[in-house]
Amino acid sequence: MGKILHGEQEYEFEDRLLAHLHFVIGQKLKRQESFFLSWTKQHEEGGGRVSVWISPHVTVGFHFAGSREPELNKAWLRALNSLAHTPRGLLAIREDEAERYVKNNPDLV
Repeated sequence: MGKILHGEQEYEFEDRLLAHLHFVIGQKLKRQESFFLSWTKQHEEGGGRVSVWISPHVTVGFHFAGSREPELNKAWLRALNSLAHTPRGLLAIREDEAERYVKNNPDLV
């Protein structure tokens, strides 16, 4: 499990998802955009939902547990990028959910 370091907080994510979030978050921050990053916590972690405001004015870091960079899935990136541009913000969804999202929204850029 890798981590997103946001200010003084750390949030755990599986490395493959984290690599995709890293790409999309980096693109948004490069354009000086602020947004919510949201995800659902697993039952083992106590359940519930978490939302964090991501801004160019707060330090964001990424710590990957593994040493090898995972291959990025273009459909997953398209889905995450599309979600990041909605009022709800970037939703950290699984790869299979992203592929369904892209399939159901064929007009995504």
